[in-house]
Amino acid sequence: MSSTATRPTAFHVMTKPSGPLCNIDCKYCFYLEKSKLFPDQKHWRMPDDVLESYIRQYIEAQDTPEVQFAWQGGEPTVLGVDYFENVVKLQEKYANGKSIANAFQTNGTLLNDKWGEFLHRNQFLVGLSIDGPKKIHDTYRVDKQGKPTFDKVKRGLDLLKKHHVEFNTLTCVNRKNATKALEVYKFLRSEGSGHMQFIPIVERRGEDCGSQDLELVLPGSPMDAKVTAWSVRPDDFGQFMCTIFDEWVRNDVGEVFVQTFEVALMAWMGIEPNLCIFQKECGLGLALEHTGDLYSCDHYVYPEHQLGNIMDKTIADMVASDQQVQFGKDKAATLPQYCLDCDVRFICNGDCPKHRFTNTPDGEPGLSYLCTGYKQLFHHVDPYMKFMARELRAQRSATGVMGYARQKDYAEKGLDGPGPNDPCVCGSSKKFKKCCGRR
Repeated sequence: MSSTATRPTAFHVMTKPSGPLCNIDCKYCFYLEKSKLFPDQKHWRMPDDVLESYIRQYIEAQDTPEVQFAWQGGEPTVLGVDYFENVVKLQEKYANGKSIANAFQTNGTLLNDKWGEFLHRNQFLVGLSIDGPKKIHDTYRVDKQGKPTFDKVKRGLDLLKKHHVEFNTLTCVNRKNATKALEVYKFLRSEGSGHMQFIPIVERRGEDCGSQDLELVLPGSPMDAKVTAWSVRPDDFGQFMCTIFDEWVRNDVGEVFVQTFEVALMAWMGIEPNLCIFQKECGLGLALEHTGDLYSCDHYVYPEHQLGNIMDKTIADMVASDQQVQFGKDKAATLPQYCLDCDVRFICNGDCPKHRFTNTPDGEPGLSYLCTGYKQLFHHVDPYMKFMARELRAQRSATGVMGYARQKDYAEKGLDGPGPNDPCVCGSSKKFKKCCGRR
């Protein structure tokens, strides 16, 4: 059941045209095991009729001047450039005057000059998965033979830069790299990443799963489950993000954009965060499998969260269905009292429901596993966020926070200001004596 009155003007679908098929075998990947949902599958490729129906329906359902497609996997590059040439042609066919934008997530190992030329020509935004420098990246991101992948990823990154493809980096924060925040951040910055996403790895494995069962369980699963050995510890994640923030807020504001910090600033400005995990309600970020099956969320690709198939129902109807609307509302409706009383709820909103499998100090269920980490981060950034929000409201640049942060450092040390050879408080990267100190 659905109602046109409840249909959103826009929503987002993470499209998986190659399903869970991937050419590498990251040890922490939650999606590879989704192949168990398709036991009889032989060809991991969205058929042409399903692809065309999806593109047509998705464009028609968006009541916006620009329609944003997102292609993921698995690994979408296994389908080859020609497949996505067809994607672009179909988008042009059904655009109906709307502007089309494409985001493309890849591990980068199969990129070549042909891919680079295509991505640049069609203005694809590429999200490249990379966990840090070689030794850190290769801890978990290995190929099917267990061999490291960093060198191939680095070649892919260099190809993107060679062909002037716009890209951002997607870094999974796991048990190992969480203690190496500065090393990871400075590496990404040195490689030219101007936009960074840091994604916490949190998964639970069921204790009594059969060989055909999905081992990584849903938050509400009654099955006994343990957090996996590669999942980040909550306090480590908080410290990881705080360490990166301290570097960023003193040196890189306006030059490097970190998704979590940008979204946090929106909240401090009184604007609803545009990242689903921090929104009050969710339900507008869905996942489409290669078969045409639509699921409530990329992290909820389980049979009980399948909404239907786009060859039998329209995407618009499934997004507005009672099942999906309730899925979105449950995020706010199931918050424990501990979260309702929290001073950082205005930004966190209880985190992603997928992570809510721990109990509050009072024993109430539904608390995010990452709660202590997020509290640490948002309390830490509070004075700087307030400063930037004030500057932006006054129509001044937020980059002034770099000077504010340095002055704050000197004040905490009992100093009036920087010494001649200290970095200038204005954020110019020059020594104080060669910059503002001259005045």
